[in-house]
Amino acid sequence: MTRRERLRPLARTARIAAAAAAVGAMVFTGAAPAQADTVRDYEYWLGDYGFTTAWNTSRGEGVTVAVIDTGVNGNVAELRGVVTGGTDVSGLGTPDGQTPVGDPDDSAHGTMVASLLAGRGTGEGSGVIGVAPEAEILAVSVAFGQDTGAEKTNDEQIAEGVRWAVDNGADVINMSLTRNTRDWPESWDDAFTYAFENDVVVVAAAGNRGNGTSEVGAPATIPGVLTVAGVDKEKNASLDASSQGISIAVAAPSEDLVGVQPDGRVAIWSGTSGAAPLVSGLVALVRSEYPELDAANVIERVIQTADPNGREVPSALYGFGLIDPVAALESDVETVDENPLGSLAEWITLHRRAAGETPAPSTEDAEIVPIADPPLPDEDATDTLLPTPWTLAYITVPLSLVAGFGTIGALLGIGATRHLRRTVRIREQ
Repeated sequence: MTRRERLRPLARTARIAAAAAAVGAMVFTGAAPAQADTVRDYEYWLGDYGFTTAWNTSRGEGVTVAVIDTGVNGNVAELRGVVTGGTDVSGLGTPDGQTPVGDPDDSAHGTMVASLLAGRGTGEGSGVIGVAPEAEILAVSVAFGQDTGAEKTNDEQIAEGVRWAVDNGADVINMSLTRNTRDWPESWDDAFTYAFENDVVVVAAAGNRGNGTSEVGAPATIPGVLTVAGVDKEKNASLDASSQGISIAVAAPSEDLVGVQPDGRVAIWSGTSGAAPLVSGLVALVRSEYPELDAANVIERVIQTADPNGREVPSALYGFGLIDPVAALESDVETVDENPLGSLAEWITLHRRAAGETPAPSTEDAEIVPIADPPLPDEDATDTLLPTPWTLAYITVPLSLVAGFGTIGALLGIGATRHLRRTVRIREQ
């Protein structure tokens, strides 16, 4: 199944038309009547996590977020006037970074990320609105993968993109991508150090177990980076849409997210690629409200106000807990003198200096991939780091559709449910 098929189209004034469920290897389609809802109604995180309340304090005004991704189409309705600058480091796009690059199945990635972060909607109460609806976006287009035709390697593009973002006024950098290795090339040492030295908060997605990333990879492993894990609608760690690791800082929604594609269509998607911009948007809210705080104290405010939700934290699944926008903006948080997530400079001193004595981390160019919604698990994909079966992620459909399928789904066998697909199609009224 292609990523295009996994992005479920959603009309702006949408109605649920049908739901598909699988029994064994067979797929059947059944009609399920539902209330006609607007796109805004699908953005559950706005109310469930308190973003709408937080907007009474801050909406991200005056903060610039660089989205290093496949490019951001600033011509879609929700993003008009939002993209204030950009560049293409791949050599395949346009100089403003607004032409999506890469495979058609992947090129929508950057625009969807940006819409979750700073979308303006399409009118009063309509269209996708980002969590920081007054923040501005810098679009940095990157060609993901090894056979893109780009002259620069993936590693070189990322390093250049980070430096460009810093030089062009980014207060926050969003990176919904992974190298799929815990280590990173030395060129990233310089680029990320440059960002930290210039007071930029770097936010990175943890990755998705469903894509084979069982533990976080760079840039999410870099000391000082604000790494984001994903949770489902019930605020439990997402089985297929979040990796785990000790570098995770906070958790945010990563399932059934709504984003705008470059052609203006709206789609429902999943993955920590969507969780990261929700946190980048929160960082923008904090930076707007507390312009005197440096990056270290902005991060401290985000992690210290995170909601443990009854769990022991920090943990490799949730970091310090679930983001809490209202608390992040209103709580009293003691200031710190250094980044609470570690120091890249110290790491470099400790690890790179020993390159001549012990094997240094691999600097061989790795394939950088966007973190999008993961594929269905393979038949033998039972070696997850959690004891919960993979199939739990696939026996649910949106709550509005559960009505005739809930009981059947609960009784499906483990072998049958591995093939379950939630292919909700929504069409315009």
